[in-house]
Amino acid sequence: MPDLNDQHHDQFLRLFAEHEMALRTFVRLLLPSRGDASEVMQKVAVVLWQKFAKFDATRDFRKWAFGVARYEALACLRDRARDRHVFDDELVGRLADEAEAAGQRHEAQREALETCLQKLPERQRELVLTAYTKGTRMDELAAQRGQTAMSLYKMLHRIRQALLECVRRTVSQEELA
Repeated sequence: MPDLNDQHHDQFLRLFAEHEMALRTFVRLLLPSRGDASEVMQKVAVVLWQKFAKFDATRDFRKWAFGVARYEALACLRDRARDRHVFDDELVGRLADEAEAAGQRHEAQREALETCLQKLPERQRELVLTAYTKGTRMDELAAQRGQTAMSLYKMLHRIRQALLECVRRTVSQEELA
């Protein structure tokens, strides 16, 4: 039987892993250097874990984590306030608001893309997934399919356009809901 602490730890790791890239991007947008962002991300992970026992599971983890990340980024900037390349708190706050909104838009677009990919006919979906797998060479894929590289590019272009339109429709419908 799993220990309650193990379940608590597992829940935290799942939530943190799900949102880590968005948090990292958010922090990187707020800080002038990758080194500072990396240092702040370490602090964010520690603070989130330390306070996770008090986290209300009915709340949005992402929003809570972004709040902690914003606070830690501001603390880092205050510590480096003597550096003339540091943004003031008001600008960092505006950048943080914009970055959070952009992150939410990106997540909505990513989810819409997943939905739209599932709507494609199976052959088109397999083609897209194969074509955009790391290490795939278009000339080799075209040869395997008995096509010229140009005809493959044109087919992929049409599929991408259909996906783009589907994503736009899906996102705008979600915004209206």
